[in-house]
Amino acid sequence: MHELPATQGMLDVALEAAEAAGATSIQEIHLVIGSLTSIVDDSVQFYFDLLARGTLAEGAILVFHREAARLDCGSCGHTGEVVPPLPRSCPTCESLQLRVTGGDAFRVESLEVDDPD
Repeated sequence: MHELPATQGMLDVALEAAEAAGATSIQEIHLVIGSLTSIVDDSVQFYFDLLARGTLAEGAILVFHREAARLDCGSCGHTGEVVPPLPRSCPTCESLQLRVTGGDAFRVESLEVDDPD
C-alpha cells in the first residue's frame, strides 16, 4: 500500500516538469527504483493508471529501471552489488565490517513529452 503515496509523489513531479516545459502530454516516464526498496512495479503501475486519469500523464508508459545496492567490506576491500537478503558477513573474508550504499532510490529519471511545437 506504500506504493500509493510514492506513486502520487512521482506523478506530481512528472506533471510539474511537463507543465513547466509546456508539454501537451507525457508519453513515457522513466523511473529509477532501488533494489532494496519494497516497491513493486505492478503496484506502481496500478496506482499510476488510476491517479493519472484526466491529467497530462494519462496513458503514459512507465519504464522501470532497477538500481542495485553496493556492498563494501572495511576489512578486505571487497566491493560488489547486493540484493536482498543482504549477507551477514563479507563473502570474501567473512568480516562483519560491511557498508551497504544505494539501492534505496525512487525517482523520476526522465520524461518523454509531446509539446505544442
